[in-house]
Amino acid sequence: MEEIKNIPPKGNLKRVVIVGGGFAGLKIARKLDKKLFQVVLIDRFNYHQFQPLLYQVATAGLEPSSIVFPFRKVFQETISFHFRLCSAKRVVPEEHLLETDIGYIQYDYLVVATGCDTNFFGNDNVRENAMTLKSIPEALDIRNHILHSFERALTTHNDAEVDELLHFVIVGGGPTGVELAGALAEIRKYVVPKDYPELDNERMRVTLIDAGPKLLGSMSEESSRKALRFMKKLSVNVIVNCAVKGYDGSVVELGNGEKIKSVNVFWVAGIAANSLGGIQEKVKTFGGRIEVDSFNRINNHEDIFAIGDNCLMTEEKFPKGHPQLAQVAIQQAKLLALNLKKEIRGKKMKPFHYNDKGSMATIGRNLAVADLHFLHFGGLFAWLIWLFVHLMAIVGAKNRIIIFLNWMWHYFTLDQSLRLLISTKPENRK
Repeated sequence: MEEIKNIPPKGNLKRVVIVGGGFAGLKIARKLDKKLFQVVLIDRFNYHQFQPLLYQVATAGLEPSSIVFPFRKVFQETISFHFRLCSAKRVVPEEHLLETDIGYIQYDYLVVATGCDTNFFGNDNVRENAMTLKSIPEALDIRNHILHSFERALTTHNDAEVDELLHFVIVGGGPTGVELAGALAEIRKYVVPKDYPELDNERMRVTLIDAGPKLLGSMSEESSRKALRFMKKLSVNVIVNCAVKGYDGSVVELGNGEKIKSVNVFWVAGIAANSLGGIQEKVKTFGGRIEVDSFNRINNHEDIFAIGDNCLMTEEKFPKGHPQLAQVAIQQAKLLALNLKKEIRGKKMKPFHYNDKGSMATIGRNLAVADLHFLHFGGLFAWLIWLFVHLMAIVGAKNRIIIFLNWMWHYFTLDQSLRLLISTKPENRK
């Protein structure tokens, strides 16, 4: 087996290989004691992306560079750290090897932080025709597609085609769905009259669909009701208790028999844990999530751990596993970094218990909802808290300043001025 070249020998250090540079992977890579561990991080992108703000890139509110931070920049002056741009293929536990598309790498400890991807629930024609929002490239594809739709609506003489081009359908009523729907509704109100005065902005429609009985299903009933009220205030058409059966690129077929014509369908309805060969075949999984013990150790593997969205750990308060949120991933990463230090020093590891700090979602200008323990509220105060929390979570002081200035400029001018069509290939969608 050919090992990855140019990674220095680990010497007396234990080597920790981390698969994935999302919230969990980046946090543990930063927290591990580099005097005790040699850290090797692998990812298919060379940057960390702040996923909660992808929808703002997709709707031209922020530029991609403001919500990403290159790994090599983060660890520029860090000893005993190495990054390799590659994809993990499978684990060979018996030989302590991880197979990647550029070779094999030996590990003492392996941390699987591969996160999640879009879940289409077996709906293949939706997979082929709908657009998704899980990465910077996908966000840019959506941005280009939205802007192309406006441009094409100006050049067609077919009223039915204009209606299809100006109807935006979001499938999935979770935080990403309501945030994307709110951003599109604000584009209709503030951007279209300025940039496309020849278009009647009243013809632009935004529809939000969810198979569940309410929006923001993981949040409180009060927050769900407020989110629905805010959606109606923004003239977003909300359809709940109705699944999408199919989408052929121009017609959305709903479970109740209704059909919606649109060439702009964005699927944010669910997530599925990313798999890694050599593990999932040998351990118990739930919906693709790997079962781990209270120390995030994968069952039957003393030196392989899983953290973040792709692992499933049960507690008394969370019998079905922790919610797949950034806070869970960050807390697990922090504790695992500490536990690995305890492990090599022969000390007892500390079990993980999730400290639920609450959840939030923003719907639009001055509109957000928040669940903080037993306190549920919405409106301007929730929106300000949402802005502060997300701004502080961004990696890099420069990125925080850029985002803050963009938000302030947009708030007072109602104009982002970032609506550029940048694509390496022509837009081929109907």
